[in-house]
Amino acid sequence: MNEAVPSGRRARALTEALTAAFAPEHLEVRDESHMHAVPKGAESHFRVVVVSAGFAGKSLVARHREVNAAAAEELRSGLHALAIEALTPEQWQARGGQAAKSPPCLGGSKAG
Repeated sequence: MNEAVPSGRRARALTEALTAAFAPEHLEVRDESHMHAVPKGAESHFRVVVVSAGFAGKSLVARHREVNAAAAEELRSGLHALAIEALTPEQWQARGGQAAKSPPCLGGSKAG
């Protein structure tokens, strides 16, 4: 089910929370903090891919609200950004099992 999960505390907490909330068929938790103008080890920017049959019949907004609710503790305690892909198994399969790529950060000291 899971792709390699980053070893940081926040990554583990997100993995546990999302697994408990959605029993996902596929879950990716990627720490993308290194792509942003933050101190090394910040664990502040994450991308998650959650593939769950529980998303069937729900709007994209409803899915994102559910993921944000599951990640609420991390969002309250310093998680700055959470990019979400919340898909049904059929949508994941139609994509060929591929997550979207994150664009480069243009904020902070990395602005070009």
